[in-house]
Amino acid sequence: MRPSDPWGRLKVLKNTHNGSYTWQVIAGSATLGLVVAAGAVLAAGPWDNGQRKAERALAVTADRTGGAHHGRPTPDGPRPAPSAPAVLAGLGPATHDAPRDAAALRDTLAPLIAAPELGDKVAASVIDTATGKQLYGTGATTAMTPASTIKIATTTAALSVLGPDHRIATTAALSPDARTLTLVGGGDPTLSRAALRTMAADAAKALRKDDRKSVRLTYDVSRYTGPVLHPIGPNENIAPVTALMVDEGRVDDTDRGPAERTDDPAGDAARTFAAQLEKAGVKVTGTPREARPAAEARTVATHRSAPLAALVERTLTNSDNDIAEALARQTAIAKGESASFAGARRAVTNELRKLEIPVAGARFADGSGLDRKDRVTPALLTALLTRAADPDRPGLRPVLTGLPIAGFSGTLDDRYRDGSEGTGLIRAKTGTLNGVNSLAGTVVDPRGRLLAFAFLASGSLSATEAEPALDALATALTRPTAR
Repeated sequence: MRPSDPWGRLKVLKNTHNGSYTWQVIAGSATLGLVVAAGAVLAAGPWDNGQRKAERALAVTADRTGGAHHGRPTPDGPRPAPSAPAVLAGLGPATHDAPRDAAALRDTLAPLIAAPELGDKVAASVIDTATGKQLYGTGATTAMTPASTIKIATTTAALSVLGPDHRIATTAALSPDARTLTLVGGGDPTLSRAALRTMAADAAKALRKDDRKSVRLTYDVSRYTGPVLHPIGPNENIAPVTALMVDEGRVDDTDRGPAERTDDPAGDAARTFAAQLEKAGVKVTGTPREARPAAEARTVATHRSAPLAALVERTLTNSDNDIAEALARQTAIAKGESASFAGARRAVTNELRKLEIPVAGARFADGSGLDRKDRVTPALLTALLTRAADPDRPGLRPVLTGLPIAGFSGTLDDRYRDGSEGTGLIRAKTGTLNGVNSLAGTVVDPRGRLLAFAFLASGSLSATEAEPALDALATALTRPTAR
């Protein structure tokens, strides 16, 4: 074996008894291993227009005519990796940056847009995020009911105003005489029982320092204003919108999807906190009541939510309505508007204007998309996705990373099945109301271009028929077209 072959040298040294030399080789091999690992990380590449370079390379080299289909995995086992594509197929001339042919794309999408399963009205926009050029559009500036795809607007505005590191604080404030403790809601719908337990322990320590063994408990929800109930009324898809709640007001142990909700999330949170105070050795006198803390009250316990980036990703992946409404109100507060449905509408609209998003015809009646009065255009959605892909706006990146992955995560987990070409390549936010179906997201096309797309449909008779038709439109973007 040649001395220059590091793997060969290691093999030869199995019978070498020179300990010092052996350790030198081991150290050298370890260093080489780190270099190889670093090379793998670098190969994955940085973000480029909202997509890892490795993902672009995967889309470019994907040869969908070969390889073995391994079928779907068992429920108990991991999903198998797809058959490896031909590596050298992507090493040819610079098709990597060749623009998509718009005329060919129109020919591809036209019959799919006309699918009767989509209903009587369909609007669409497809944008090359690197150039901002619209490759396809039909009714792209027509304002339609977006359903949950409006969450793309809500989360983009929140990130733009607050930044990805922002956290929502819940605090406990003790009155100057140490007789009254107030749980102050900051608007974090993900506040958990465990967090309240920690806060109660911290508050108990402060009370012991003041030689207090009992306290009156109040709770403050004044950070939010306006109606508490969403316009759709009591619903398993969203809790009353208050500044204080535990686990999104769910009365079961779920953390996503529809669930029975409490009609008094703030009161329930206060009662849970009272129980934790009792366990921490503090007697709570009377029943918790709603009140603001005293003017000179001091903060004795604080819990901060996950960073806004994580909340945004959870909102988009799971289509979480409670977090979406909270983010809309956090945006309103930061913009100096009232933390209400109306104030959030003004704040989100104004922030999108600041981002130079086309908001003509748009109406943000809520932050979640449950309100049928919401209106956005496909062009607005693709513009938002393009902004999130802008290398100069890294703070908006969670809008892309939070999008469900076709066949793998969130609300796309059970779609793009049975060997769909779009599985793993499409990232998109779904939207569903009765008669309304939408899909908006990103895909890397066969040339390695990151495309943003939005398809909005209304008048469909069945979501189970409309969703595959939408999926077919997005999947068509992953296929090569003649130039």
